[in-house]
Amino acid sequence: MRGKELLILVVLTLGALGVHGYHPAAEDAEIYLPTIVSLLHPQLFPFHREFFHSHSTLTLFPQLIAWSVKLTHLPLSVMLLAWQVASIFLVLLACYVLARRLFQNGIAAWGGVILVAALLTLPVAGTSLYIMDHYINPRHFSAFAAIFSILAVLEGRYLRAGLWLAFAAMVHPLMASYAISYSVLLGWMGRRDRTHTAGVSRVGAAFVVPFRSLFQAPSPAYLEATRYHPALYLLNWRWYEWLGIVAPLVLLAYLVKLARARRSREVELLCRALVVYELVYFAGALVISIPTRFAALARVQPLRALHLLYLLLFVLLGGLAAEYVLDKRIWRWIALYVPLCAGMFAASRATFPASAHIEWPGAAPKNAWVASFEWVRENTPSNALFALDPMHMCIRGEDANGFRAVAERSMLADAVKDSGAVTMFPPLAQEWLEQVQAQTGWKDFRVRDFERLRARYGVEWVILQQPGISAFSCPYQNRAVVVCHVD
Repeated sequence: MRGKELLILVVLTLGALGVHGYHPAAEDAEIYLPTIVSLLHPQLFPFHREFFHSHSTLTLFPQLIAWSVKLTHLPLSVMLLAWQVASIFLVLLACYVLARRLFQNGIAAWGGVILVAALLTLPVAGTSLYIMDHYINPRHFSAFAAIFSILAVLEGRYLRAGLWLAFAAMVHPLMASYAISYSVLLGWMGRRDRTHTAGVSRVGAAFVVPFRSLFQAPSPAYLEATRYHPALYLLNWRWYEWLGIVAPLVLLAYLVKLARARRSREVELLCRALVVYELVYFAGALVISIPTRFAALARVQPLRALHLLYLLLFVLLGGLAAEYVLDKRIWRWIALYVPLCAGMFAASRATFPASAHIEWPGAAPKNAWVASFEWVRENTPSNALFALDPMHMCIRGEDANGFRAVAERSMLADAVKDSGAVTMFPPLAQEWLEQVQAQTGWKDFRVRDFERLRARYGVEWVILQQPGISAFSCPYQNRAVVVCHVD
Protein backbone atom coordinates (compact mmCIF):
# COMPACT_ATOMS: atom_id res chain seq x y z
CA MET A 1 0.00 0.00 0.00
CA ARG A 2 1.33 3.41 -0.98
CA GLY A 3 1.97 6.28 1.41
CA LYS A 4 -0.70 8.40 -0.29
CA GLU A 5 -3.35 5.77 0.40
CA LEU A 6 -2.30 5.51 4.06
CA LEU A 7 -2.44 9.29 4.37
CA ILE A 8 -5.98 9.37 2.98
CA LEU A 9 -7.00 6.67 5.46
CA VAL A 10 -5.51 8.70 8.32
CA VAL A 11 -7.47 11.77 7.19
CA LEU A 12 -10.67 9.71 6.97
CA THR A 13 -9.99 8.29 10.44
CA LEU A 14 -9.60 11.73 11.99
CA GLY A 15 -12.60 12.98 10.05
CA ALA A 16 -14.69 10.09 11.36
CA LEU A 17 -13.61 10.89 14.91
CA GLY A 18 -14.61 14.52 14.37
CA VAL A 19 -18.02 13.62 12.96
CA HIS A 20 -18.99 10.87 15.38
CA GLY A 21 -17.28 11.99 18.59
CA TYR A 22 -15.60 10.16 21.41
CA HIS A 23 -17.06 9.23 24.81
CA PRO A 24 -14.68 6.87 26.64
CA ALA A 25 -16.93 5.95 29.59
CA ALA A 26 -20.26 5.62 27.80
CA GLU A 27 -22.55 2.60 27.52
CA ASP A 28 -20.66 -0.73 27.37
CA ALA A 29 -17.46 0.96 28.53
CA GLU A 30 -19.03 0.44 31.96
CA ILE A 31 -18.36 -3.27 31.41
CA TYR A 32 -14.91 -3.23 29.84
CA LEU A 33 -13.17 -0.22 31.39
CA PRO A 34 -13.46 -1.33 35.06
CA THR A 35 -11.86 -4.65 34.12
CA ILE A 36 -8.91 -2.82 32.57
CA VAL A 37 -8.60 -0.60 35.64
CA SER A 38 -8.72 -3.62 37.95
CA LEU A 39 -5.85 -5.22 36.02
CA LEU A 40 -3.78 -2.08 36.47
CA HIS A 41 -4.85 -1.55 40.10
CA PRO A 42 -5.98 -4.87 41.64
CA GLN A 43 -6.93 -3.25 44.95
CA LEU A 44 -9.86 -1.44 43.33
CA PHE A 45 -13.41 -2.81 43.11
CA PRO A 46 -13.36 -5.08 46.18
CA PHE A 47 -17.16 -5.48 45.99
CA HIS A 48 -19.43 -6.88 43.28
CA ARG A 49 -16.82 -6.95 40.52
CA GLU A 50 -18.48 -10.06 39.10
CA PHE A 51 -20.93 -7.87 37.17
CA PHE A 52 -18.18 -6.60 34.90
CA HIS A 53 -15.38 -9.10 35.49
CA SER A 54 -17.41 -12.01 34.09
CA HIS A 55 -16.79 -10.73 30.56
CA SER A 56 -13.03 -10.71 31.04
CA THR A 57 -12.95 -14.51 31.20
CA LEU A 58 -13.92 -14.62 27.52
CA THR A 59 -11.67 -11.96 26.00
CA LEU A 60 -8.08 -10.80 25.94
CA PHE A 61 -9.19 -7.24 25.22
CA PRO A 62 -8.70 -5.88 28.78
CA GLN A 63 -5.28 -7.50 29.00
CA LEU A 64 -4.29 -5.96 25.66
CA ILE A 65 -5.24 -2.44 26.75
CA ALA A 66 -3.69 -2.84 30.20
CA TRP A 67 -0.50 -4.21 28.65
CA SER A 68 -0.26 -1.20 26.32
CA VAL A 69 -0.56 1.16 29.29
CA LYS A 70 2.23 -0.63 31.13
CA LEU A 71 4.42 -0.74 28.04
CA THR A 72 4.07 2.94 27.09
CA HIS A 73 3.76 4.36 30.63
CA LEU A 74 1.05 6.65 29.25
CA PRO A 75 -2.15 7.39 31.19
CA LEU A 76 -5.01 4.99 30.56
CA SER A 77 -7.17 7.85 29.26
CA VAL A 78 -4.59 8.62 26.57
CA MET A 79 -4.26 4.99 25.54
CA LEU A 80 -8.03 4.57 25.29
CA LEU A 81 -8.21 7.42 22.78
CA ALA A 82 -5.16 6.08 20.93
CA TRP A 83 -6.76 2.65 20.62
CA GLN A 84 -10.04 4.20 19.49
CA VAL A 85 -8.27 6.06 16.69
CA ALA A 86 -6.21 2.99 15.80
CA SER A 87 -9.26 0.73 15.66
CA ILE A 88 -11.14 3.16 13.38
CA PHE A 89 -8.09 3.26 11.11
CA LEU A 90 -7.84 -0.54 11.03
CA VAL A 91 -11.53 -0.98 10.19
CA LEU A 92 -11.26 1.56 7.36
CA LEU A 93 -8.03 -0.07 6.18
CA ALA A 94 -9.70 -3.48 6.09
CA CYS A 95 -12.66 -2.04 4.18
CA TYR A 96 -10.33 -0.38 1.68
CA VAL A 97 -8.28 -3.51 1.03
CA LEU A 98 -11.49 -5.51 0.51
CA ALA A 99 -12.95 -2.83 -1.76
CA ARG A 100 -9.78 -2.77 -3.86
CA ARG A 101 -10.29 -6.46 -4.56
CA LEU A 102 -14.00 -6.11 -5.33
CA PHE A 103 -13.75 -3.02 -7.55
CA GLN A 104 -11.27 -2.43 -10.35
CA ASN A 105 -12.09 1.27 -10.23
CA GLY A 106 -10.01 3.03 -7.57
CA ILE A 107 -12.70 5.67 -7.07
CA ALA A 108 -15.19 2.92 -6.27
CA ALA A 109 -12.85 1.47 -3.65
CA TRP A 110 -12.59 4.84 -1.91
CA GLY A 111 -16.34 5.27 -2.19
CA GLY A 112 -16.87 2.11 -0.15
CA VAL A 113 -14.50 3.29 2.57
CA ILE A 114 -15.89 6.82 2.73
CA LEU A 115 -19.46 5.57 3.15
CA VAL A 116 -18.38 3.36 6.05
CA ALA A 117 -16.52 6.29 7.64
CA ALA A 118 -19.56 8.54 7.26
CA LEU A 119 -21.94 5.99 8.80
CA LEU A 120 -19.58 4.69 11.46
CA THR A 121 -21.99 5.15 14.39
CA LEU A 122 -25.16 4.16 12.54
CA PRO A 123 -27.35 1.84 14.66
CA VAL A 124 -27.52 -1.72 13.36
CA ALA A 125 -31.29 -2.26 13.09
CA GLY A 126 -32.71 -3.00 16.55
CA THR A 127 -29.67 -4.82 17.93
CA SER A 128 -28.50 -1.97 20.23
CA LEU A 129 -25.20 -2.02 18.35
CA TYR A 130 -23.53 0.65 16.27
CA ILE A 131 -21.25 -0.17 13.36
CA MET A 132 -18.56 1.25 15.64
CA ASP A 133 -19.07 2.70 19.10
CA HIS A 134 -18.08 6.07 20.51
CA TYR A 135 -15.56 4.34 22.78
CA ILE A 136 -13.01 1.57 22.42
CA ASN A 137 -14.31 -1.97 22.92
CA PRO A 138 -13.53 -5.47 21.63
CA ARG A 139 -16.13 -5.30 18.84
CA HIS A 140 -13.83 -2.87 17.04
CA PHE A 141 -11.03 -5.44 16.98
CA SER A 142 -13.26 -8.29 15.88
CA ALA A 143 -14.69 -6.09 13.11
CA PHE A 144 -11.46 -5.47 11.22
CA ALA A 145 -10.33 -9.05 11.84
CA ALA A 146 -13.59 -10.33 10.35
CA ILE A 147 -13.16 -8.25 7.20
CA PHE A 148 -9.57 -9.38 6.75
CA SER A 149 -10.69 -13.00 7.17
CA ILE A 150 -13.33 -12.56 4.47
CA LEU A 151 -10.72 -11.07 2.16
CA ALA A 152 -8.48 -14.08 2.83
CA VAL A 153 -11.33 -16.47 1.99
CA LEU A 154 -11.90 -14.68 -1.33
CA GLU A 155 -8.19 -15.05 -2.04
CA GLY A 156 -8.28 -18.75 -1.14
CA ARG A 157 -5.85 -18.22 1.74
CA TYR A 158 -7.71 -20.26 4.32
CA LEU A 159 -4.89 -20.47 6.84
CA ARG A 160 -4.67 -16.69 6.92
CA ALA A 161 -8.44 -16.50 7.30
CA GLY A 162 -8.26 -18.93 10.20
CA LEU A 163 -5.62 -16.81 11.94
CA TRP A 164 -7.72 -13.67 11.63
CA LEU A 165 -10.75 -15.53 12.96
CA ALA A 166 -8.71 -16.91 15.84
CA PHE A 167 -7.65 -13.38 16.74
CA ALA A 168 -11.27 -12.22 16.56
CA ALA A 169 -12.32 -15.08 18.83
CA MET A 170 -9.70 -14.10 21.40
CA VAL A 171 -11.05 -10.56 21.67
CA HIS A 172 -14.79 -11.13 21.14
CA PRO A 173 -15.93 -14.77 20.86
CA LEU A 174 -19.58 -13.93 20.13
CA MET A 175 -18.89 -11.54 17.26
CA ALA A 176 -16.20 -13.89 15.98
CA SER A 177 -18.72 -16.71 15.78
CA TYR A 178 -20.71 -14.74 13.21
CA ALA A 179 -17.57 -14.07 11.20
CA ILE A 180 -16.72 -17.77 11.34
CA SER A 181 -20.19 -18.68 10.09
CA TYR A 182 -20.03 -16.25 7.20
CA SER A 183 -16.46 -17.15 6.26
CA VAL A 184 -17.32 -20.86 6.12
CA LEU A 185 -20.45 -20.12 4.11
CA LEU A 186 -18.54 -17.88 1.72
CA GLY A 187 -15.80 -20.46 1.27
CA TRP A 188 -18.30 -23.22 0.60
CA MET A 189 -20.32 -21.22 -1.90
CA GLY A 190 -17.13 -20.23 -3.70
CA ARG A 191 -15.91 -23.78 -4.19
CA ARG A 192 -17.34 -25.87 -7.02
CA ASP A 193 -15.72 -29.19 -6.14
CA ARG A 194 -17.64 -29.86 -2.94
CA THR A 195 -20.75 -32.03 -3.05
CA HIS A 196 -24.03 -30.39 -2.11
CA THR A 197 -24.80 -32.76 0.76
CA ALA A 198 -21.42 -32.55 2.45
CA GLY A 199 -21.31 -28.81 1.94
CA VAL A 200 -24.72 -28.21 3.46
CA SER A 201 -23.91 -30.25 6.55
CA ARG A 202 -20.64 -28.45 7.13
CA VAL A 203 -22.13 -25.03 6.56
CA GLY A 204 -24.99 -25.91 8.86
CA ALA A 205 -22.47 -26.81 11.55
CA ALA A 206 -20.89 -23.39 11.14
CA PHE A 207 -24.17 -21.70 12.00
CA VAL A 208 -24.52 -23.84 15.11
CA VAL A 209 -21.29 -22.48 16.57
CA PRO A 210 -22.95 -19.50 18.32
CA PHE A 211 -25.88 -21.64 19.51
CA ARG A 212 -24.13 -24.24 21.64
CA SER A 213 -25.68 -23.01 24.90
CA LEU A 214 -27.87 -25.43 26.77
CA PHE A 215 -31.61 -25.20 26.25
CA GLN A 216 -32.36 -24.63 29.91
CA ALA A 217 -35.52 -22.95 31.14
CA PRO A 218 -34.61 -19.42 32.30
CA SER A 219 -35.06 -18.43 35.93
CA PRO A 220 -37.50 -15.66 36.94
CA ALA A 221 -34.50 -13.50 37.87
CA TYR A 222 -33.04 -13.98 34.39
CA LEU A 223 -36.33 -13.07 32.73
CA GLU A 224 -36.46 -9.92 34.86
CA ALA A 225 -33.00 -8.94 33.59
CA THR A 226 -34.06 -9.42 29.97
CA ARG A 227 -36.94 -7.01 30.57
CA TYR A 228 -34.39 -4.20 30.52
CA HIS A 229 -33.10 -5.36 27.14
CA PRO A 230 -36.06 -5.67 24.76
CA ALA A 231 -33.67 -5.78 21.80
CA LEU A 232 -32.82 -9.37 22.74
CA TYR A 233 -36.17 -10.56 21.38
CA LEU A 234 -37.12 -9.81 17.81
CA LEU A 235 -40.83 -9.48 18.56
CA ASN A 236 -40.04 -6.48 20.78
CA TRP A 237 -38.49 -4.54 17.91
CA ARG A 238 -40.23 -1.42 16.60
CA TRP A 239 -41.49 -1.41 13.03
CA TYR A 240 -38.68 0.81 11.76
CA GLU A 241 -36.11 -1.52 13.34
CA TRP A 242 -37.57 -4.34 11.26
CA LEU A 243 -36.68 -2.26 8.21
CA GLY A 244 -33.09 -2.87 9.23
CA ILE A 245 -33.70 -6.55 8.47
CA VAL A 246 -35.84 -6.24 5.34
CA ALA A 247 -34.00 -3.42 3.56
CA PRO A 248 -30.62 -5.23 3.41
CA LEU A 249 -32.27 -8.27 1.84
CA VAL A 250 -33.87 -6.11 -0.85
CA LEU A 251 -30.62 -4.27 -1.51
CA LEU A 252 -28.61 -7.49 -1.63
CA ALA A 253 -31.05 -9.07 -4.09
CA TYR A 254 -30.60 -6.04 -6.34
CA LEU A 255 -26.82 -6.15 -5.95
CA VAL A 256 -26.76 -9.82 -6.97
CA LYS A 257 -28.50 -8.95 -10.25
CA LEU A 258 -26.24 -5.97 -10.82
CA ALA A 259 -23.12 -8.02 -10.13
CA ARG A 260 -24.23 -10.68 -12.61
CA ALA A 261 -24.76 -8.02 -15.25
CA ARG A 262 -21.29 -6.63 -14.50
CA ARG A 263 -19.81 -10.14 -14.37
CA SER A 264 -18.42 -9.32 -10.94
CA ARG A 265 -18.22 -12.86 -9.63
CA GLU A 266 -16.84 -12.02 -6.20
CA VAL A 267 -19.37 -9.23 -5.57
CA GLU A 268 -22.16 -11.61 -6.57
CA LEU A 269 -20.74 -14.35 -4.33
CA LEU A 270 -20.40 -11.97 -1.39
CA CYS A 271 -24.01 -10.80 -1.76
CA ARG A 272 -25.52 -14.26 -2.23
CA ALA A 273 -23.70 -15.47 0.86
CA LEU A 274 -24.94 -12.46 2.82
CA VAL A 275 -28.55 -13.24 1.87
CA VAL A 276 -28.24 -16.82 3.16
CA TYR A 277 -26.34 -15.62 6.22
CA GLU A 278 -29.02 -13.11 7.18
CA LEU A 279 -31.92 -15.49 6.58
CA VAL A 280 -30.38 -18.18 8.79
CA TYR A 281 -29.79 -15.82 11.70
CA PHE A 282 -33.20 -14.22 11.22
CA ALA A 283 -34.77 -17.66 11.57
CA GLY A 284 -32.71 -18.26 14.70
CA ALA A 285 -33.91 -14.97 16.18
CA LEU A 286 -37.52 -15.95 15.56
CA VAL A 287 -37.02 -19.32 17.27
CA ILE A 288 -35.53 -17.65 20.34
CA SER A 289 -38.22 -14.98 20.51
CA ILE A 290 -41.32 -17.13 20.43
CA PRO A 291 -41.09 -20.16 22.82
CA THR A 292 -40.44 -19.09 26.43
CA ARG A 293 -38.32 -22.18 27.08
CA PHE A 294 -35.76 -20.85 24.60
CA ALA A 295 -35.59 -17.41 26.23
CA ALA A 296 -32.23 -18.10 27.88
CA LEU A 297 -30.71 -18.51 24.42
CA ALA A 298 -31.22 -14.78 23.95
CA ARG A 299 -27.64 -14.43 25.17
CA VAL A 300 -26.37 -15.58 21.76
CA GLN A 301 -28.17 -12.60 20.17
CA PRO A 302 -28.34 -14.03 16.63
CA LEU A 303 -29.26 -10.77 14.93
CA ARG A 304 -25.99 -9.22 16.01
CA ALA A 305 -24.86 -11.04 12.90
CA LEU A 306 -26.23 -7.99 11.09
CA HIS A 307 -23.22 -6.02 12.31
CA LEU A 308 -20.90 -7.74 9.85
CA LEU A 309 -23.54 -7.62 7.13
CA TYR A 310 -23.94 -3.85 7.49
CA LEU A 311 -20.20 -3.29 7.23
CA LEU A 312 -19.93 -5.32 4.04
CA LEU A 313 -23.12 -3.87 2.57
CA PHE A 314 -21.92 -0.29 3.01
CA VAL A 315 -18.60 -1.11 1.38
CA LEU A 316 -20.53 -2.45 -1.62
CA LEU A 317 -23.09 0.37 -1.75
CA GLY A 318 -20.47 3.07 -1.35
CA GLY A 319 -18.33 1.55 -4.06
CA LEU A 320 -21.16 1.19 -6.55
CA ALA A 321 -22.46 4.69 -5.80
CA ALA A 322 -19.00 6.10 -6.45
CA GLU A 323 -18.65 4.19 -9.70
CA TYR A 324 -22.11 4.78 -11.17
CA VAL A 325 -23.29 8.07 -9.64
CA LEU A 326 -20.55 10.13 -8.04
CA ASP A 327 -17.65 9.36 -10.38
CA LYS A 328 -15.15 12.26 -10.51
CA ARG A 329 -17.73 14.99 -10.05
CA ILE A 330 -16.72 16.67 -6.79
CA TRP A 331 -20.03 18.47 -6.36
CA ARG A 332 -21.87 15.13 -6.25
CA TRP A 333 -19.59 13.86 -3.48
CA ILE A 334 -20.19 17.07 -1.55
CA ALA A 335 -23.95 16.93 -2.14
CA LEU A 336 -24.08 13.39 -0.73
CA TYR A 337 -21.57 13.38 2.08
CA VAL A 338 -21.89 16.84 3.62
CA PRO A 339 -25.57 16.32 4.56
CA LEU A 340 -24.86 12.71 5.54
CA CYS A 341 -22.01 13.66 7.87
CA ALA A 342 -23.99 16.59 9.24
CA GLY A 343 -26.85 14.23 10.05
CA MET A 344 -24.54 11.77 11.80
CA PHE A 345 -22.93 14.61 13.75
CA ALA A 346 -26.38 15.83 14.85
CA ALA A 347 -27.37 12.30 15.86
CA SER A 348 -24.24 11.97 17.98
CA ARG A 349 -24.91 15.28 19.71
CA ALA A 350 -28.49 14.21 20.38
CA THR A 351 -27.23 10.98 21.94
CA PHE A 352 -24.73 12.73 24.24
CA PRO A 353 -26.18 16.26 24.61
CA ALA A 354 -24.70 17.00 28.04
CA SER A 355 -21.15 15.95 27.15
CA ALA A 356 -18.37 17.40 25.02
CA HIS A 357 -18.45 16.01 21.48
CA ILE A 358 -14.91 14.68 21.91
CA GLU A 359 -13.98 14.03 25.54
CA TRP A 360 -10.26 14.65 25.42
CA PRO A 361 -8.01 12.99 28.02
CA GLY A 362 -7.36 15.31 30.95
CA ALA A 363 -10.01 17.87 29.96
CA ALA A 364 -12.48 19.03 32.60
CA PRO A 365 -15.76 17.18 32.05
CA LYS A 366 -18.70 19.14 30.70
CA ASN A 367 -21.12 16.51 32.00
CA ALA A 368 -22.16 17.14 35.64
CA TRP A 369 -22.57 13.43 36.39
CA VAL A 370 -19.09 12.65 35.10
CA ALA A 371 -17.70 15.54 37.15
CA SER A 372 -19.18 14.00 40.29
CA PHE A 373 -17.74 10.60 39.37
CA GLU A 374 -14.31 12.15 38.94
CA TRP A 375 -14.61 13.81 42.35
CA VAL A 376 -15.42 10.40 43.83
CA ARG A 377 -12.31 8.90 42.23
CA GLU A 378 -10.06 11.58 43.69
CA ASN A 379 -11.64 12.03 47.14
CA THR A 380 -13.08 8.78 48.47
CA PRO A 381 -11.43 5.60 49.83
CA SER A 382 -10.58 3.01 47.19
CA ASN A 383 -12.61 0.38 49.08
CA ALA A 384 -15.74 2.52 49.36
CA LEU A 385 -19.06 1.02 48.24
CA PHE A 386 -21.53 3.31 46.47
CA ALA A 387 -25.18 3.15 45.56
CA LEU A 388 -26.85 5.14 42.79
CA ASP A 389 -30.25 5.19 41.19
CA PRO A 390 -30.26 1.77 39.46
CA MET A 391 -31.53 3.54 36.33
CA HIS A 392 -29.04 6.40 36.51
CA MET A 393 -27.56 5.68 33.08
CA CYS A 394 -30.96 6.49 31.54
CA ILE A 395 -31.44 9.81 33.35
CA ARG A 396 -31.53 12.84 31.08
CA GLY A 397 -28.17 14.58 31.19
CA GLU A 398 -26.27 11.52 32.42
CA ASP A 399 -25.52 10.51 28.83
CA ALA A 400 -25.17 6.79 29.68
CA ASN A 401 -21.82 7.28 31.42
CA GLY A 402 -20.71 4.41 33.64
CA PHE A 403 -20.02 5.13 37.31
CA ARG A 404 -17.45 2.35 37.72
CA ALA A 405 -15.75 3.34 34.47
CA VAL A 406 -15.07 6.89 35.69
CA ALA A 407 -15.12 6.75 39.51
CA GLU A 408 -13.20 3.45 39.78
CA ARG A 409 -15.25 2.52 42.82
CA SER A 410 -17.53 -0.39 43.68
CA MET A 411 -21.29 0.02 43.55
CA LEU A 412 -24.44 -2.01 43.99
CA ALA A 413 -25.80 -3.59 40.84
CA ASP A 414 -27.68 -1.30 38.48
CA ALA A 415 -30.61 -2.14 36.23
CA VAL A 416 -29.07 -1.02 32.95
CA LYS A 417 -25.60 -2.44 32.30
CA ASP A 418 -25.40 -5.06 35.04
CA SER A 419 -28.63 -6.57 33.75
CA GLY A 420 -26.83 -6.94 30.43
CA ALA A 421 -24.12 -8.96 32.16
CA VAL A 422 -26.85 -11.15 33.62
CA THR A 423 -28.32 -11.85 30.18
CA MET A 424 -24.91 -13.18 29.13
CA PHE A 425 -24.11 -14.94 32.41
CA PRO A 426 -27.34 -16.33 33.95
CA PRO A 427 -25.71 -17.51 37.24
CA LEU A 428 -25.47 -13.82 38.22
CA ALA A 429 -29.22 -13.34 37.94
CA GLN A 430 -30.33 -13.96 41.52
CA GLU A 431 -27.65 -11.79 43.10
CA TRP A 432 -28.37 -9.03 40.61
CA LEU A 433 -32.12 -9.16 41.23
CA GLU A 434 -31.71 -8.98 45.01
CA GLN A 435 -29.53 -5.88 44.77
CA VAL A 436 -31.78 -4.12 42.27
CA GLN A 437 -34.89 -4.92 44.30
CA ALA A 438 -33.17 -3.50 47.39
CA GLN A 439 -32.96 -0.20 45.48
CA THR A 440 -36.54 -0.24 44.19
CA GLY A 441 -38.24 3.11 44.69
CA TRP A 442 -34.91 4.95 44.76
CA LYS A 443 -36.37 8.34 43.91
CA ASP A 444 -38.54 8.17 47.05
CA PHE A 445 -35.81 6.91 49.39
CA ARG A 446 -35.53 8.46 52.84
CA VAL A 447 -32.81 8.24 55.48
CA ARG A 448 -34.04 4.88 56.77
CA ASP A 449 -33.86 3.37 53.27
CA PHE A 450 -30.22 4.35 52.84
CA GLU A 451 -29.46 3.09 56.35
CA ARG A 452 -31.02 -0.22 55.31
CA LEU A 453 -28.62 -0.42 52.35
CA ARG A 454 -25.73 0.32 54.69
CA ALA A 455 -26.80 -2.39 57.14
CA ARG A 456 -27.44 -5.00 54.45
CA TYR A 457 -24.65 -4.36 51.96
CA GLY A 458 -22.22 -1.96 53.62
CA VAL A 459 -23.09 1.01 51.39
CA GLU A 460 -21.19 4.05 52.72
CA TRP A 461 -21.75 6.57 49.95
CA VAL A 462 -24.62 7.53 47.66
CA ILE A 463 -24.96 9.80 44.65
CA LEU A 464 -28.32 11.55 44.51
CA GLN A 465 -29.96 13.95 42.14
CA GLN A 466 -30.39 17.46 43.43
CA PRO A 467 -31.48 18.53 46.03
CA GLY A 468 -30.33 15.35 47.82
CA ILE A 469 -31.07 14.70 51.52
CA SER A 470 -30.15 17.30 54.13
CA ALA A 471 -29.69 14.70 56.88
CA PHE A 472 -26.46 13.45 55.30
CA SER A 473 -23.04 15.02 55.01
CA CYS A 474 -22.61 15.79 51.31
CA PRO A 475 -19.07 17.04 50.59
CA TYR A 476 -19.64 17.47 46.85
CA GLN A 477 -22.45 18.85 44.77
CA ASN A 478 -23.01 20.44 41.38
CA ARG A 479 -26.01 21.49 39.32
CA ALA A 480 -27.17 17.91 38.79
CA VAL A 481 -26.13 15.70 41.72
CA VAL A 482 -24.83 15.52 45.27
CA VAL A 483 -22.37 13.01 46.69
CA CYS A 484 -23.30 12.07 50.25
CA HIS A 485 -21.80 9.94 52.99
CA VAL A 486 -24.28 7.62 54.73
CA ASP A 487 -23.44 8.45 58.35
